[in-house]
Amino acid sequence: MIFQFDFTEHILKPLGKLGGWFMLILGIMWLIYAAYETKRRHSFKKRKVEDWDFDVTKFLKAITYIGFIVGILALISGVAGLMFDIPPSEHYAATSENSRNLFTSILLIIFGVITFVKPANDLPLASLIGVLAATLVVIIIALAIPQQVVDVIAVFVNPKIVLAIIFIIVFAIVALTAKFYVKVFMTLSKAISWPPLAVIFSIFCFIQGFLLLVVGVSISGYF
Repeated sequence: MIFQFDFTEHILKPLGKLGGWFMLILGIMWLIYAAYETKRRHSFKKRKVEDWDFDVTKFLKAITYIGFIVGILALISGVAGLMFDIPPSEHYAATSENSRNLFTSILLIIFGVITFVKPANDLPLASLIGVLAATLVVIIIALAIPQQVVDVIAVFVNPKIVLAIIFIIVFAIVALTAKFYVKVFMTLSKAISWPPLAVIFSIFCFIQGFLLLVVGVSISGYF
């Protein structure tokens, strides 16, 4: 049954084992970003550019949005590696006595977030996070509170008003908090989006992924 689905065993741990592959995928993604930015800026070296130059093809723009998915999966892979002590590849497991690589996990988390926010530079991401968090909290409260408690609250005030107030409070707190952290990663993402840096970033991901998958080591050694 669907309620018996084990998220940890079927999602988290399998993704944790693909850390090396996600490093390669991140490398490919940032090569695409480099091509996208080069086309958008009409130059490989130009630093400043107006947001959303519509000379860029819709196809290329669509490809960049794959970064949302790649980023979140890489992030999950890094977190799973840390949580469950999962090595990022079979070859690395053989050379490290089946333990995680802290360096790779940290890279996947940071690079995953940066890759995720890259297509979102023009979106109010902090507000979206706030809406999602507030909605989730309200749903949990609505499902968790016993009907007897709801009846008691209803004597004094409409329960819907209480939920609305909770939604607004959670939204405001999360949106304001997330705004700072999201801005930091977006600034970093925009800096790396400069084509020459994006290519260097991509090459680093390729090297790390190759070492993990083929050689069984990390750029950082066994750390």
